[in-house]
Amino acid sequence: MADLARQSLPLGSRPALVLIDMIEAFTDPHSPLGSDSDAVVAACQALLAAFRQRDLPVVYTTVVYDDEAQAAVFRRRIGALDILKRGSAAVKVDQRLVARTGEPVFEKHFASGFFATPLAPWLRDQNADSLVVCGLTTSGCVRATVVDGLQHDFNVWVPREAVGDRNALAHTANLHDMHAKYADVVSVAETLDALKGST
Repeated sequence: MADLARQSLPLGSRPALVLIDMIEAFTDPHSPLGSDSDAVVAACQALLAAFRQRDLPVVYTTVVYDDEAQAAVFRRRIGALDILKRGSAAVKVDQRLVARTGEPVFEKHFASGFFATPLAPWLRDQNADSLVVCGLTTSGCVRATVVDGLQHDFNVWVPREAVGDRNALAHTANLHDMHAKYADVVSVAETLDALKGST
């Protein structure tokens, strides 16, 4: 069966950059949750520089657990999540992408950056009118955030080089599926070009 007919939508005049879980647990290839993500980090660095140059909203997420009751079922399913303990190096934003003053890092327990976090009201307070979502992983937390971004009525762009996954097939399939229904999957170059008209 063919994909549904769809319409590409432009970025708004004030997009926000949402960096999903660009933390040591996911960017360190030696971590049980990690992958070889240097290229994703570099793409995120380019996006960060462009958003900061234009004084556009930037927000991060991390995953942090304080006790065994938090996300208990999720953590029973994926035991490696237990390394994401408060105070550990695993939950810190990768040092190559450290947040600046005014760029919040919202803690979450589940996949979506929107679920049980202040992300949606923060975006409204920042007058964001669209989202650029990047980070890790494509098939998990990125996809969940993209779907919820649409469900919060934001137009969402996903720069394909700025997202990554431990599974190449899952990465490709989820990029296809997001583009088919929930977002515009574009290149970093297209995103940077679109930002030239943003304020």
